[in-house]
Amino acid sequence: MTRETEPLTIAIDGPSGSGKSSVSKAVAGRLGIGYLDTGAMYRALTWWCVDRAIDLGDHAAVAIAAADLPLELSADPEAQRVVVAGTDVTAEIRSTAISAEVSKVATNTAVRPILQQAQRDRMAAITAETGGVVAEGRDITTVVAPDALVRLLLTASEDARLRRRSAEVHGSADEHAIAATRDQVLRRDRDDSAVSQFTVAADGVVTVDTSDLDFDESVEAVLAVVASVAGHASTDAP
Repeated sequence: MTRETEPLTIAIDGPSGSGKSSVSKAVAGRLGIGYLDTGAMYRALTWWCVDRAIDLGDHAAVAIAAADLPLELSADPEAQRVVVAGTDVTAEIRSTAISAEVSKVATNTAVRPILQQAQRDRMAAITAETGGVVAEGRDITTVVAPDALVRLLLTASEDARLRRRSAEVHGSADEHAIAATRDQVLRRDRDDSAVSQFTVAADGVVTVDTSDLDFDESVEAVLAVVASVAGHASTDAP
């Protein structure tokens, strides 16, 4: 099987504010393939545990919840929907309350293998359905899909990442908004770096620094890597 005929699997890792979620969705849309936000799975599990009053510090109990998580994820990059046990939690899992707790779940070493396998299964299902997948997270290039056709690390300076996340969460990137966002962004990255490597590219992973790129430029930079590595071009004009 040649690269041009091999299913187009793209793994993208990166820290908070690097642009990996928005860029990954746009890349999937341009290439006409499915999308998987693996971070949403950890957030959904966090919501599920909080909703069921499961102590997030009880690693065994959270792992049991992970194994039984009744989760539905859409693969459409333009219409993301997260449903847990019939409840649409797409917006709720992005709340400050869940953001403040999700690292407790994401750093649970009993949970990670369970969700990582679920992510592999979901990637396979999306690929079978759409001909490819863009999966993004923090350990996709190294643990979940080290054999992905294209593997990238999106990175950006701390200042750029804080400005982007502040604008996303608070609608502003002024000094006050950045200060309000700083702890959440940097603490999450610090906590998660204890269980996954997403700040330095592993062997065979291409780094794309988006510090000085706007959104459209970041998308084009990733598409250029895909074209170079896999021989695929986007299906839509820029």
